[in-house]
Amino acid sequence: MTIPNHNELSNLNIAEQSRLLSPLDLIRRHPVTEAAKATILQGRETVKNILDRKDPRKLVVVGPCSIHDVDAAIDYAQQLKTLADAVADQLYIVMRVYFEKPRTTVGWKGLINDPDLNDTFDIEKGLHIARELMIKINEIGLPIGTEALDPVSPQYLGDLVSWTAIGARTAESQTHREMSSGLSTPVGFKNSTDGSLDVAINAIQSAAQPHSFLGIDAEGVTAITRSKGNAYGHVVLRGGRSGPNYDTVNVAICTERLKEHNIATNLMIDCSHANSSKDPQRQPLVFKDCIYQIIEGNDDIIGMMLESHINAGSQSLGKDLSALRYGVSITDGCIDFATTDSLLRQSCTMLKEKR
Repeated sequence: MTIPNHNELSNLNIAEQSRLLSPLDLIRRHPVTEAAKATILQGRETVKNILDRKDPRKLVVVGPCSIHDVDAAIDYAQQLKTLADAVADQLYIVMRVYFEKPRTTVGWKGLINDPDLNDTFDIEKGLHIARELMIKINEIGLPIGTEALDPVSPQYLGDLVSWTAIGARTAESQTHREMSSGLSTPVGFKNSTDGSLDVAINAIQSAAQPHSFLGIDAEGVTAITRSKGNAYGHVVLRGGRSGPNYDTVNVAICTERLKEHNIATNLMIDCSHANSSKDPQRQPLVFKDCIYQIIEGNDDIIGMMLESHINAGSQSLGKDLSALRYGVSITDGCIDFATTDSLLRQSCTMLKEKR
């Protein structure tokens, strides 16, 4: 339903507004199954136990840079589940399922925003697709990690997530810190794009506190939201304009900074982005470096992130969608699944031998 605007003083740059179905309506149409619920609850509890050092395994959030093809995502999830089971004694696998993409200027904003990949922006359709896919992935037995970009989306999809990231561009945002304080999952805050740790540290401290802020409730009505605070915020090192920050020196510096602020020394390493100099083929090198640090006794690195798809590299999104190659990212470049499989199995063996 399109909402008319006759006010000469407001919304002067708004072309149109359309009412969206409520979070409750979407959840009723795509309810959580018992199998999916079991995966979600176990996923959240396991990630918390890893952060609390009750579970000695390392968390690995791995999957496509972004989801644009549902069939390929399910294909990937099924392969990843087999791998997750094989390395489960040393590594806990959470599938990266990203539907929202922050853009420096313009570009495709993700499956929720533009599910048909053609600038028609059928957001309601995107929400239906996203929720249905997330339920299927959880039913496969893989917990989900995603980035919370739009502050409204968690009301529609947050019950299906086991780990949440706040990106480098939004970690400084008061809105995202308040939202994180009320999320039901552990939250990883990335360092800023210039490489600074201050933004992530401040975000962890802010999100740990109760907040009162504007949001929407399950029926889609504007509501005052009062959060309890999230005790499971942690740093994600992703490098920056100053260079990579996954090495032993930068990890030690981050650990000391966290101690200075009485924050738990939980560090996650993003093997992509500036840590790989945006070259996906360098991700395994970063991952192995982290494994070596862990083997040498660094217990502060609690996990790693990898951008991985069925096939390697990336491709441009053009007008001819039939030209898109199957299982290849349309955003950042990824390593292929064969490389992912070999890397995680080898790392599992190395960790097992050390223990």
